[in-house]
Amino acid sequence: MFNKYKYHFLLHFIILLWGFTGILGKLIHLDPLYIVWHRLFFALLGLGLISIVLKKSLRINSKTDLLKLFGVGIIVGLHWVTFYKSIQLSTASLGILCLSTTTLHVSWLEPLVMKKKFSWLEFSLGLLVIGGIYIVSEDFNPKDYEALAYGLFSAMLAALFSVFNGKLVQTIPSTTMTFYEISMSLVFLTVLLITQGMFTKQLFHMTTQDLLLLLFLGLVCTSFAFMVTIDIVKRMGAFTVSLTINMEPVYTMLLAVFLLHENKVVGSNFYYGAFLIVVIVFANPIIKHYLKPKQ
Repeated sequence: MFNKYKYHFLLHFIILLWGFTGILGKLIHLDPLYIVWHRLFFALLGLGLISIVLKKSLRINSKTDLLKLFGVGIIVGLHWVTFYKSIQLSTASLGILCLSTTTLHVSWLEPLVMKKKFSWLEFSLGLLVIGGIYIVSEDFNPKDYEALAYGLFSAMLAALFSVFNGKLVQTIPSTTMTFYEISMSLVFLTVLLITQGMFTKQLFHMTTQDLLLLLFLGLVCTSFAFMVTIDIVKRMGAFTVSLTINMEPVYTMLLAVFLLHENKVVGSNFYYGAFLIVVIVFANPIIKHYLKPKQ
């Protein structure tokens, strides 16, 4: 039985790891810029070692492709920074819930970038997600609203790099693309820290616990998870994987209850709105799957 469903178990394990990324934003006691810098550094190290072991070529000859990857790398870095800023201002549950609005942004960005037909279905589902966010925000204080702004902006950045990657992966291998985007993101964030006067000894000043959590975040939740996901997609198909990935907000909120006791700091409206958002996120790929043959 295990052999039959081993890739399903492995996929849920990977999604659980991704669910941990929001939790780690609360557990690591560093500035969001520092958290992302270390995540990028360790992720890049991990991907480099994996590429050497698997003897994968990372060469890119096109300067135009390098410039595009640099641009997407900046977006990735800013996405992670604003994501962790949102979490530190409020809760891990809110941060991951805001990320669920990515679908709304993809619905209008994809037609512009990929020249695809505008999807009223995706746009309508995105508006319902906004309704869920409204329910969630009824118990908010001013700090939560600031966290919401960062979280929603992070979701828009996530939609941007998802759409751009959808176009770039047509000509660039996914492993190579990710390696260069993380490299470019690390370079950009390093320059940003230098200009802000934050690239100091403080960047490397942390507790042993923070260091271990950062290693886990960069090597396991990023490098390892990425490489394994590529293999799972090849074996199970993109639809099954994309549908299952919708479990990430559920896993994050459950982990937040057990590890951070966030159920004590959010009201019932949060969970009503969260339930609505999760249902919509699940419904999106299912509805599109059943409508596609008819079209």
